[in-house]
Amino acid sequence: MDSVSRSPAVTLAGEALLGLLAPFWQLVIAAVVLAVVVLSTARLARRGRSRMTTALLVTAAAIVGLTVIGLLVQA
Repeated sequence: MDSVSRSPAVTLAGEALLGLLAPFWQLVIAAVVLAVVVLSTARLARRGRSRMTTALLVTAAAIVGLTVIGLLVQA
């Protein structure tokens, strides 16, 4: 039996639909991430200055670590 392949029109229609939905889902994901960041920052700020300092140091270490890993993988 020969394999059944999809016609180019069906493939293009599917890609067009996904192309239209991709920006919408990116906006939804961005909105959820923003809400979580704002809520967690507010909660952290209520817990006090020492926790904020620790959180900033951990965040800075994570950023530096991810940057170094990215540079090592890229090279």
